[in-house]
Formats: sequence, C-alpha cells, structure tokens
Amino acid sequence: MTKNMGGMDRAIRLIVGIALIAGAFLIPALYPWGFIGIVPVATALIGWCPAYVPFGFKTCKTS
Repeated sequence: MTKNMGGMDRAIRLIVGIALIAGAFLIPALYPWGFIGIVPVATALIGWCPAYVPFGFKTCKTS
C-alpha cells in the first residue's frame, strides 16, 4: 500500500475530519456526521485513500 496523498490533501482531510467529529459533540443535530469524520481522519493519518486507486489519482510527489 503506497502512499497516494500529498501533504496538503492530508492536512485538509485531517482538519475537516476533526471538525466533523467536534461538531458531533457540540451540536447534537450533527451527531451522525461525527462518524463520517472518522474516514478523512483515518485516511489522512495513513496517507492512502482507497477512492483514489480506481482512478489512478495521486496528490503526492513521485520520486
């Protein structure tokens, strides 16, 4: 499993994911979105997005 996400992509996913999870705790109406926030946080931490694979996307620099 090679990384296919660049630094900016990972940072945006991490911020959005944390915001969704935090929103679930702060605003009860957003509770279901908190679980969805786990996905961008997880993909940001591992640096690999399974949705990019079928399309051949890579946002990281190649060597």
